[in-house]
Amino acid sequence: MTYDPIWMKRAIRNAEKARGTCSPNPFVGAVIVKAGKVIADGWTQSYGSDHAEIHALKRAKGSVRGAEIYVTLEPCSHYGKTPPCAKALVEAGISKVYIGLIDPNPLVSGKGIRILDKAGIKVETGFFQNEIARQLEYFLCRMIRNRPFVIWKMALSLDGRFTAEDGSSKWITGELARASTHRLRSRVDVILTGLGTVKADDPALNCRIGKNPRQPVRAVIDPHLEIDPKAQLIRTAAQQPTLVFCAEGSYEQSKALILQNLKAEIIPLPMPDKYIDPALILKVLHERGCYSVMLEAGSELCSIFLKHDLIDKVMWYYGSKILGGKHSILNGFAVPDIDHAITLSDISSKKIGEDILISGYIHPQLLS
Repeated sequence: MTYDPIWMKRAIRNAEKARGTCSPNPFVGAVIVKAGKVIADGWTQSYGSDHAEIHALKRAKGSVRGAEIYVTLEPCSHYGKTPPCAKALVEAGISKVYIGLIDPNPLVSGKGIRILDKAGIKVETGFFQNEIARQLEYFLCRMIRNRPFVIWKMALSLDGRFTAEDGSSKWITGELARASTHRLRSRVDVILTGLGTVKADDPALNCRIGKNPRQPVRAVIDPHLEIDPKAQLIRTAAQQPTLVFCAEGSYEQSKALILQNLKAEIIPLPMPDKYIDPALILKVLHERGCYSVMLEAGSELCSIFLKHDLIDKVMWYYGSKILGGKHSILNGFAVPDIDHAITLSDISSKKIGEDILISGYIHPQLLS
């Protein structure tokens, strides 16, 4: 048998079944083919459970000895929560492995291939690399940049306003666009916002579609612990993990105890300047195994992240409204001239009901 792109495309589709369910592991897809027919599909299970290759081996219809496997990411070679997938493929008698992307994780990179090669299993790599790198952009950012992938999500009027003059913003976009936002929330690890947004909107920052949707961690930057204990984020902290980043030594312990008793987690950090370093916040989230953060915040916080070059992707929902006024999304950020403008790459647009979603990347695509 020779490589057939149809099976790698199928593996890529299989990987999507695990999106948002297995962090901090990458979501990977696999297909086992024997005599030109698929005998098993697999995808990464929840963290600590089977990887895509093992999932496929367990689901195989009949013997896999002599079969080929297509996998979107290099099989792992080390013991973590589960045994090495590369060794499992050897023991199962797989004859050939087609790998889309080599894993940049230093615990794996090239080592999985060497295990297979040493066992006499034929290996070919480098299929649909750009597509798989885009699919695994959260994981690749975690591995290569040592921080979570940051998505800046906004709902704006056609003239770029995030709220009307009186501060009202419900609803700039329609029901279908809001449902799209909730699907996105279910696929990221953390929703990050600032105290200003909490005071203005009292958001829940949860996912409200489907039955028992996956809920992200919620995080708010509140240097002096000014958040109201009656805010939705705090009132529901026992049901959904909620982090409050504050400045060391600049808050009352009594207020911290109130929030902690309501199950919010307080994380004090240095604040040598007028704001907490956003890179330090991402470092904390990275160390907790989070590889994707969605920024749902106002102008000030988004401007800070942009100034620190910590936004990877923008997803802006434009509602079919014109608001006018002064509430521009980036009134805290400005470039000196047109030559310094931030240029997005890989821009795409999608009509969602009466609204439009514009997506684009600030950073170039990550490849191993």
